[in-house]
Amino acid sequence: MDADEALFQKRLAELANKAYTEGRYLFTGFLSLAELNVFYQTEREFSYVTVTAFGGTEDCERVMLRFGDEALCGYEEPFPIACVEIAPLVEKFSEELNHRDYLGALMNLGIERATLGDIVIIGKHAFLFCTEKMSSYIVAQLDKVRHTSVRCEIAKEIPESTVTRQERTTFQVNAARADSVIAKLYHLSRSESVELFRAKKVFVNGRLNENNSGQLKPGDKVSVRGYGRFTFVGISGETRKGKLNVEADVYC
Repeated sequence: MDADEALFQKRLAELANKAYTEGRYLFTGFLSLAELNVFYQTEREFSYVTVTAFGGTEDCERVMLRFGDEALCGYEEPFPIACVEIAPLVEKFSEELNHRDYLGALMNLGIERATLGDIVIIGKHAFLFCTEKMSSYIVAQLDKVRHTSVRCEIAKEIPESTVTRQERTTFQVNAARADSVIAKLYHLSRSESVELFRAKKVFVNGRLNENNSGQLKPGDKVSVRGYGRFTFVGISGETRKGKLNVEADVYC
């Protein structure tokens, strides 16, 4: 564990201790995969307090941690997460914007990354999960993404369209090893896939995975930095030549 990870682990310990001793809920900001992995590496140290992860929907990659539960605190407190819809003022003249465009526009407002969760793009609209405190600022200040003028409003309820979509795909591999599946799914060579593990860019179920030869299990959620996410569904059959037919749900 490097210095930054040790500092973050210390911060988690402080939140856990404070929630337990004061009997109240405490929250982190939205965590990166690396930060979430630090928590998973040390979560046994927080066994005396309930810790829950959530990012706005069950499929969100960036999540907050909540320390405390109703038994400890005597009440229930939801995650302080808001959903902001970002829409073009004139849709027919708007650009095709991607995740990086929206995130760049938000960063240009001087917003800290920890206050921002997932961004789900549906057509020319984007749904941003963020902290409740930051949502009103974003609604008031974000008026342009790249060259497109936009309007923002807080969604009173989480729309169905913000649930991350997945697309089922079937392909063949020699074995259900993590590196083989990733190589086939993202059209990489075996050596390129292995390098992703060495560069600490592969996370399985929120945990850093450096074992490229490990077998994926049905239900494993895999995140590959720079490429995307998928859920490994499992092996659906075997070809006459001994190759495995495997299925994965790829996040769109």
